[in-house]
Amino acid sequence: MSASTEYTEYILELLTPLGPTTTGRFFGGVGLARNGVQFAILMGNSLYFVVDDTTREKYTAAGMTCFSYLTKKGRVQVRKYFELPEDALTDPAQLRQWANEAMRVAGKTKQPGKVR
Repeated sequence: MSASTEYTEYILELLTPLGPTTTGRFFGGVGLARNGVQFAILMGNSLYFVVDDTTREKYTAAGMTCFSYLTKKGRVQVRKYFELPEDALTDPAQLRQWANEAMRVAGKTKQPGKVR
């Protein structure tokens, strides 16, 4: 399910206080990046943030699941991205905290670019 334009605009508006966020479409979703580092994806009307081994537990403790999709061979789980709890979208301070943490994790795990 692809991310709607309306939902994408809504999330970008919520993230405005954190600074400029760029978007890029892929496979029906939208990637969100800051300073060239992707820290979130929008799939359907769900926002997923980048996690690592130190932050994943926070999401699972909140009852959230990782991004997944169905293939002919079964369901694939992408444990790098976990859905943001809904209450974080209604609390600007909480959203900033979760987003800043995802940006930190994404920046730490970003693969170096290829030298040409």
